[in-house]
Amino acid sequence: MAQRLTLAHSPCPNDTFAFHAWTHGLLPEAPGLAVTLADIDVTNGLAERGGADLLKISYASLPYVLDEYVLLPCGGALGHGCGPLVLTRSGDGPAAGPGWLAGRTVAVPGVRSTAYLLFRLWVARAVPGGVGDIVVMPFHEIMPAVRDGTVDAGLVIHEARFTYRRYGLHRLADMGEEWEAGTGRPIPLGAIVARRDLGEEQLSAVARAAADSVRFAWDHPSASRPYVLEHAQEMAPDVIEQHIGLYVNDYTADLGQDGYAAVRELLGRAAAEGLVPAVTSGALDFPGTR
Repeated sequence: MAQRLTLAHSPCPNDTFAFHAWTHGLLPEAPGLAVTLADIDVTNGLAERGGADLLKISYASLPYVLDEYVLLPCGGALGHGCGPLVLTRSGDGPAAGPGWLAGRTVAVPGVRSTAYLLFRLWVARAVPGGVGDIVVMPFHEIMPAVRDGTVDAGLVIHEARFTYRRYGLHRLADMGEEWEAGTGRPIPLGAIVARRDLGEEQLSAVARAAADSVRFAWDHPSASRPYVLEHAQEMAPDVIEQHIGLYVNDYTADLGQDGYAAVRELLGRAAAEGLVPAVTSGALDFPGTR
């Protein structure tokens, strides 16, 4: 039996939904997989250490790993109306606006997260003097920390956009709205990368399998339900459906020109501000597509 490729991605519903068919051997021509589920901050670190053949990482981490990994044209998370939110307690911030954050402590889901990169780009323009301390937390701990006053504000991702009101929190700003208003492009959030040394033939097979897995999920939406529920135990079924519907979209099946343009714009703006290394021309191209 051929050695299985290693894949690390988050346990979030969009990833378990999209990769269910491939993970469970339902794609006869796809390479075999050994899957690890881990928080995005963990997979970002794994990519920087070359810790798996395939990984779901933040686009903000992509410039740091492009020497060893190539961006797949499918399987990731981009979209409209799906950006990270800046949350405060309901009595804080709303009247003062973004300037209220000046000098405040903010919890974020990782310093190499796309959410934090979008936040930094926004703060540089919207918060004179900048924020105060940045505290890194697993994303599921951020809303309770804001609610309990452990931090002044939180930068949240994933299903938090559907559930933050349950914690009595207020949306101070939407990083996705800010990005879309300024660029007109979809919001790049999570990327699927594969080791360059797999070679062009295997990379092509991997890209086909990722796209086929997404399409299988759409064609058989109930097939993945037990797997998705197993790893989303704290989410209500309606939140899971909203999560999948928002984050698994046409860009997941194929980045396309608009998706690639959004990624280049994000990384270009961030590099111009000195927030990430500059990405060289052609570094985002998938082998065989140039």
